[in-house]
Amino acid sequence: MILNKFIITSLLLFLSCFSLIAQDKDKKKKPITKDIVIDSITKVSNPINPLSPAKAAFYSAILPGLGQAYNKKYWKIPVVYAAIGTGVYFYVTNNKEYNRYRDAFKSRLAGNTNDEFFFDSQGNQLEEPRISIEGLERAQRLFRKNQEIALLVTIGLYALNIIDANVDAHLLQYNIDENLSLAPKYQFNDIDASSNIGLTLNFKF
Repeated sequence: MILNKFIITSLLLFLSCFSLIAQDKDKKKKPITKDIVIDSITKVSNPINPLSPAKAAFYSAILPGLGQAYNKKYWKIPVVYAAIGTGVYFYVTNNKEYNRYRDAFKSRLAGNTNDEFFFDSQGNQLEEPRISIEGLERAQRLFRKNQEIALLVTIGLYALNIIDANVDAHLLQYNIDENLSLAPKYQFNDIDASSNIGLTLNFKF
């Protein structure tokens, strides 16, 4: 009786071991899979060219407006030339007036009475000049000052043209779109059946 119980118990243990081995083989045959969520790239943006701002500034330094053309801001080219052209116009005008009064002043110092201010609008010579020698000195100082201001303004506008091209080239590559976002994130963990909540900062290029 005891022998029969031992045989039955041994047989049950043997079958249990065989069943466990078979189950282990089945597990090895079937790989464990997990769902993995991968964020997809929704948009491919243009590559950033770090030399683009330097190129735009260099082109505008060589020829005003060329940097704006490089940035495809063609409407700015007439504005650039109008601004710089105005500065050049006032410089040339004041320089011309300064030379007029300077030549008359030099002629007056030499003792001559034939400068343009000794004649009226019809070309008749006057006994007294329309502008005294002191007036000629004041006029020279005024137009010389205006000439220097016009030169400084023209140089400033030229520099502004270079800065504008450089800044525009920077802004053209500045990424502001819906692919940059800060949003709440909920994620389910398949391993321990827990959930995670947080914020995600997404950069999609």
